[in-house]
Amino acid sequence: MTDNIDAAKAALAHLDIDTADSAIKAKSRDFFWYSPVLKDRLDHVIADFVVSPKSEYEVIEVLAACYAHDVPVTTRGAGTGNYGQAMPLAGGCVMHLRHMTHVKEITHGRVVCEPGVLLKDLDIACREHSGQELRMFSSTWATATIGGFIAGGSGGVGSCTWGSLRDLGNIIRLRVVTMEETPRILEFTGEELARVSHAYGTNGIITELEMPLAPAYDWTEMFVATDDFMDAVRFAEDLANQDGILMKLGTVFEAPVAHDYFQRVQPHVDPGTNLIGLMIAPQSMDGFLTFLGRRPEARLIYRNDDHEWARDPGPVFEYGWNHTTLRALKVDPSITYLQVRYGYPEHLDLIEKMRTKFSPEVLQHLEVLRENGKVMFAGLSLVKFTTEERLDEIIRIHEDAGAMIFNPHRYTLEEGGRQTVDDRQLRFKREADPKGLLNPGKMIAWDDPAYDFKSMYAYPKLQGAD
Repeated sequence: MTDNIDAAKAALAHLDIDTADSAIKAKSRDFFWYSPVLKDRLDHVIADFVVSPKSEYEVIEVLAACYAHDVPVTTRGAGTGNYGQAMPLAGGCVMHLRHMTHVKEITHGRVVCEPGVLLKDLDIACREHSGQELRMFSSTWATATIGGFIAGGSGGVGSCTWGSLRDLGNIIRLRVVTMEETPRILEFTGEELARVSHAYGTNGIITELEMPLAPAYDWTEMFVATDDFMDAVRFAEDLANQDGILMKLGTVFEAPVAHDYFQRVQPHVDPGTNLIGLMIAPQSMDGFLTFLGRRPEARLIYRNDDHEWARDPGPVFEYGWNHTTLRALKVDPSITYLQVRYGYPEHLDLIEKMRTKFSPEVLQHLEVLRENGKVMFAGLSLVKFTTEERLDEIIRIHEDAGAMIFNPHRYTLEEGGRQTVDDRQLRFKREADPKGLLNPGKMIAWDDPAYDFKSMYAYPKLQGAD
């Protein structure tokens, strides 16, 4: 392998290559350490070199050279993913798309761009050009890339209105490069998008995206408090079902999450305060305030355009989604999390059942999500980690109760999803990556089609610790 690595590096020497140990280590890591399970298994993983192409042509050069020399290629954006999606399990080359940031076209209702542009920069460009914005983005809006969001994410801020990324209409077109002796450029729309969206770069490299846009608003960001947790949950659900009120975020935090982990919110709440984070369009504020007036159990404690807080708490969306976990980790390093789907119509009963069973060992953090036109909840529950065995037990109890777990303590596509093989992605990998060099170890179906999912998958070629 050393000879192959050296040969690939020599073939790519004219490109932007990092060979310094510190740079390689930094660019070989994502936010896998949110999970103590993944931290234990992946902390030592590191690439042999990092290359940062500046164009689609250079992406093709990298893939062709690494194919010729049998060098694995793991593609990354900003590395803000939490499942180890961008960890180079077999070493080799990390292809960093940080230079590919061109916003190519903004028209009515759509934007065309390269994958390395930050969500924040893309959003700002759309606002400045035509008063439009991305329909949805991750809570890591300021640091994550659009390509990473599509390849590794599933939803985020905006999902309360627009659903999940893979729902029809939320991606318009993807341009993808294959890893073959002579890489091909393919364009996917419609049904074909599922081949490469949320595939961790295991079967093709996204070099261009076309995404839908919505009108941009100066969203009113708020915190609403309740004394009872299920009152907060019902408030968020009922608000999301108000057809005339336009929302971009509805987040529910069980007490004492806000008091214990949100430092700038803490002076304004007590340990028993349950909190709801909201983003409401300005033209919907009259409707929202009328709705609020009908709910005596809820009280508005903060709005970003009218408050007396000594310290601005910052964007409300940076308290939700996986920023909640990050804020908790900064206070208590023993915290980890689960990703739970509380599906309609059993969602309220399931949430209450899981809270009764586990609180305070597992604290509820819920995100309003729309699926097939129905309001439901995604849970990003905060878990007080003790042992891996106890974590697995908590997961089993959720699943037995009917709450689907998207396990963030696994690094493979299947285990982090529905624990089933996605035949579309597997078939395309066979076509587009015949040597299996793209992000190896992340697609179980490629390595072990008969895997039974009864235990955590261990990639046989996982780079060994020194």
